[in-house]
Amino acid sequence: MEYVTLGKTGLRVSRMGLGGIPIQRVDAEAAKKLLDAVEAAGINYIDSARGYSVSEERIGQAIEGRREKFVLATKTMSRDREGMARDIETSLKNFRTDYIDLYQVHNPSLEQLEQVCAPGGALEALLEAREAGKIGHIGLTAHKPEVFRRALELPWVETVMFPYNLVENQGTELMERARELNVGFINMKSLAGGAIEDARLALRFAAANPNVSVVLPGMYSPEEVAHNAAAVADASPLTEEELAKAEALRRELGASFCRRCGYCAPCTVNIDIPNNFIFHGYLSRYGLADWARGRYDALAAHASDCVACGACEERCPYQLPIREMLKRVAADFGR
Repeated sequence: MEYVTLGKTGLRVSRMGLGGIPIQRVDAEAAKKLLDAVEAAGINYIDSARGYSVSEERIGQAIEGRREKFVLATKTMSRDREGMARDIETSLKNFRTDYIDLYQVHNPSLEQLEQVCAPGGALEALLEAREAGKIGHIGLTAHKPEVFRRALELPWVETVMFPYNLVENQGTELMERARELNVGFINMKSLAGGAIEDARLALRFAAANPNVSVVLPGMYSPEEVAHNAAAVADASPLTEEELAKAEALRRELGASFCRRCGYCAPCTVNIDIPNNFIFHGYLSRYGLADWARGRYDALAAHASDCVACGACEERCPYQLPIREMLKRVAADFGR
C-alpha cells in the first residue's frame, strides 16, 4: 500500500481508505473482521459520519485496542456551535477514543457554509475542539463545485472530500487548485455510488489522478477490501482495453447519471432532485433500504410530487431525462 501526506494536515495516510457507509449493513463481529482485513491490507484511513447510523459505533468497537494504527475521520451536518460541539463528543464516544484525526463539515450549501463561519457557527466548536486536542484537523465535504471552490478560499479548510469518477469530472480543475494550495483531496463516489460495477477499473482510474490524495470506496466485506486494495496498488498505466471500457461506461452512464450539480433547481414544486437520486442509489445499489427510506421520507417533497413541467430538464447541462428518472424513484420508494 502506498502512503501519501494528506495536504497541509501532515497526516500520512494510505492511498486507499475505508468509506464507512456500507458498514451499517453488518453486525459487530463482521465489522471486526472487516477492520482486520483493512489493517492487513495496510489501509490506515477510515471515514464515517454522524449520519451513518451505527457506522461510528461499529468502527469504534472494531478498532478498540489498536486505535493508534488508524487515521480516523468523520463528519456532521451540524452548522451551529452547540450542535457541532455535541456531535464531536458523540463521535469520540462512538469511536471509543479521546481524539479524532479529521473532523469535517458535512456537505453544506453556500448559505450553510456562511452559517458555519459566522459567530455562533460550527467553526467555533471545531476550533475549540482542535485547541483542546479532541480533533486534529478540520475539513469539508461537498457535492457542488461552487461549495468546493468556496472551501478553497477558507484558510481553516485542510481537506476537501468531493465526488470524482469515470462519469463525474466536474471538480477536476478544482482538484488541481486544491493540490496547488496543499489542501488534501479525498475522493468520494469513486464507483459513482455503486453505478460502476467494475470496481477495479473505477479505482485504478481514480488513483491514476495525482491530485487525488485518498481514494475512498465504501466496503463491508474482507473480500471487497482485498480486491479494491489490489486495484489501487496496481500503478501501471490504464491499458487500451481499460480505456475503451471506461469510455463505453461514460457513454452508458452519462445519459442517466445525476452529477448533483444542482443546475436543475429550483423545482416548481420544491423537489430536491439530486437528493432524490442520491437516496435512490442507496436503496438500489448499496443495499441500505431502511436507511435510504428514512432519509427519503424526511425530504420535504418526493419524486411522486413531480408535475412533469420539464423546467428542470431545460436547465440540466447533461440533458438528463429527469422526469422519467423521477418516475423510477417514485416507483421504487412507493411515493
